[in-house]
Amino acid sequence: MRAILLIIAVIFGLYYVFLFDTIPSETKMVFKLIPMVLIILFAFLIRVRTARYYALVCVGLLFCAIGDYTLQWFIIGLTSFLIGHIFYIAAFSEGKERVPTGIKIVLLFYGASMAIWMCSTLFSQGETVLAIAVFAYISVILTMGWMSFKTGALFAKIGALSFIASDSILAINKFIMDVPYDHELIMFTYYGAQIFIALSVTQYSEKRNKVVH
Repeated sequence: MRAILLIIAVIFGLYYVFLFDTIPSETKMVFKLIPMVLIILFAFLIRVRTARYYALVCVGLLFCAIGDYTLQWFIIGLTSFLIGHIFYIAAFSEGKERVPTGIKIVLLFYGASMAIWMCSTLFSQGETVLAIAVFAYISVILTMGWMSFKTGALFAKIGALSFIASDSILAINKFIMDVPYDHELIMFTYYGAQIFIALSVTQYSEKRNKVVH
């Protein structure tokens, strides 16, 4: 059942990503949300011993789905995604692995560069509140990426880094300059991120069980 849900989620996701222009405008939001609903159902059906990690990831997925819908009111959607990332951070913090120094340096440098670029542009446009909100969001999503390495689960790392890529493209496209194939790049990496984070529940559980045994 879970495998079928995941396959259908991938099919609907690819349809929304690459055939977006064929979808009637009044149903675009429905088709955007269908993959996330299926991913959430997939995650809910996972049976694992790491109940806290499982629960936190599931709640994070729910808030991200809410963010999908409310992103049409940007600050509200941004807040929903931020809350989702906080739940992902809480889940990833369950891990006990050491974060490699190289990863810390790369994420800090990347985060500082994006924050300076985005926030200086927004401040220059007089968008002070939005600049502060974007800075907070950058801080949280980079923390999420950092913490994913504590899990030792490859899927968690791929999911977190894909999320960072998706949001980076979205921010650049919205505030700095037009990005070619923005819709395809943003949504492909976004759906991929959520799928990998959902899959990390099983992977993390398996790793934790090996440690316990």
